[in-house]
Amino acid sequence: MRSIFKTFIILILFTGLLFSCKDKRNPNYQYMANKDMYSSLGYETYSKNPVFKDSISAQKPANGSIARGKIPYDYPDSVEGYEFAKKNLISPLEKNEENLAQGKYLYDIYCATCHGIKGDGQGVLSQREKFLGIPNYKDRQITEGSIYHVIMYGRNLMGSHASQLRENERWQIVQYVEKLKSELQ
Repeated sequence: MRSIFKTFIILILFTGLLFSCKDKRNPNYQYMANKDMYSSLGYETYSKNPVFKDSISAQKPANGSIARGKIPYDYPDSVEGYEFAKKNLISPLEKNEENLAQGKYLYDIYCATCHGIKGDGQGVLSQREKFLGIPNYKDRQITEGSIYHVIMYGRNLMGSHASQLRENERWQIVQYVEKLKSELQ
């Protein structure tokens, strides 16, 4: 009788161990594999992917699509584009003290080192003769559009600041540059 009891206990322990190792959250089998999102097939970027018609997983955006937060700038980086922007481009921002103060703040960061605090072309880099020929705003016939265009694309030795400044920040700097120009006159 005692051996039957020991055998019964061992059988129960063995059965308990056998079923306790099974993870109910991760079954060993799948019904409808890949249709129930048990395991999705990942594809490497630019690798062959049967989902797309040309078999490339990274696709170009649709024609006419605009990235979130970006506003298209339709003036080309050319002399003609500069002249067209100079004549036709106007600021969408309201002219007020808040925009002007923010424009001064940004001008002091991005522009004053070359163009000077007064816009006279006597910034620190000009005084140290790192860059020569930086224009004085009073000597230039500039408009809102031409200033914006130069900030967007750069001109001569000045590089583009489009990657550092958002659209509204560029327009705020434009307002401040126009104020500096009027003070120099």
